[in-house]
Amino acid sequence: MTEMTFKVPDISCMHCVHTIQTEVGALPGIKSVEARADTKEVKVAFDAPLTRAQIVATLAEINYPVVESN
Repeated sequence: MTEMTFKVPDISCMHCVHTIQTEVGALPGIKSVEARADTKEVKVAFDAPLTRAQIVATLAEINYPVVESN
């Protein structure tokens, strides 16, 4: 299992949190998603074959682009 944290500055409210957790959580291979409006971060745990690039692309598609990640 891989864990990553993404910086997503457009998270501003609980609706944003819910949207991110629902959409990213639906990806095959996702184990957990925690989006936080206070830190503007999304923490994700996932298994292969899901990749970092697929998660970043999904966030961009739902209008929550990543600005930096580890």
